[in-house]
Amino acid sequence: MKLLRSDGEVTLYENRDDVPCPACGDAFGRILLTERRSHSFDLADADRLCVTREADRLVVCTHEE
Repeated sequence: MKLLRSDGEVTLYENRDDVPCPACGDAFGRILLTERRSHSFDLADADRLCVTREADRLVVCTHEE
């Protein structure tokens, strides 16, 4: 996993290790972890989006088909 961006509330990683998506089990391209209650996404580079809600954060994985 490579850290791409972090601002304290939002962290974005690139998956370089074929880590499985917590929602579907397939390897994902990027994972966004956010503690914000709401978030807007630009999906220009994703074919599929998976979302998982954890106790204290939202986990969003993008998949490129």
